[in-house]
Amino acid sequence: MLDMEQARFNMIEQQIRPCEVLEGRILELLQHVRREHYVPKEKREMAFMDTEIPLGYGAFMWQPKLEARTVQELHLTRNDKVLEVGTGSGYLTALLASLAGHVTSVEIVPELSARAGQILKTYHHNNITLEIGDAARGWGGGASYDAIVLTGSTPVLPTMFQHSLNIGGRLFAIVGDAPAMEVKLITRLATDIYETVNIMETSVAPLINALQPNRFVF
Repeated sequence: MLDMEQARFNMIEQQIRPCEVLEGRILELLQHVRREHYVPKEKREMAFMDTEIPLGYGAFMWQPKLEARTVQELHLTRNDKVLEVGTGSGYLTALLASLAGHVTSVEIVPELSARAGQILKTYHHNNITLEIGDAARGWGGGASYDAIVLTGSTPVLPTMFQHSLNIGGRLFAIVGDAPAMEVKLITRLATDIYETVNIMETSVAPLINALQPNRFVF
């Protein structure tokens, strides 16, 4: 049987720290929020592996190091209102909610949203609103956020997400096509001024209905 605590320790030391996740509160959070609770039961022994975990419906749980790096890069505070596009397992939702004031998480697959909702309710995350819908190109009808996370890649980043940031807001998105996608952190510095930092390269499954580039046919 898998020793969960030893596996969690190994994950942090061998995967998370080498990915430049060194902030104390993030490392403590990874100890506190039990990743194995969010993994499908039949795949629980994969909970701390350096790999994506299939959730069904074409969705995947990210590698632990990418989840941790996401949360660290957003520099969340208790005053922050967060939009998560793609609830998935609910684990990243729980990490975000542990640091932010409120998280709105949108999932296009009702079954995934329902499963994540049951787990999140069990572990008393009461600052989360789960929505069902297609947010691959934006969400909220004019609502604005302090942080936005896209949990699937998008070949083209819809401008709606930048426009939905408050001043000082941060957008974490994985942009491009496989096999080389760029992890981007975009900060809204002023009404029409954005700063983009390329953090690293990775490759993850795209959002359902992600925005595609215009492809000319000759």
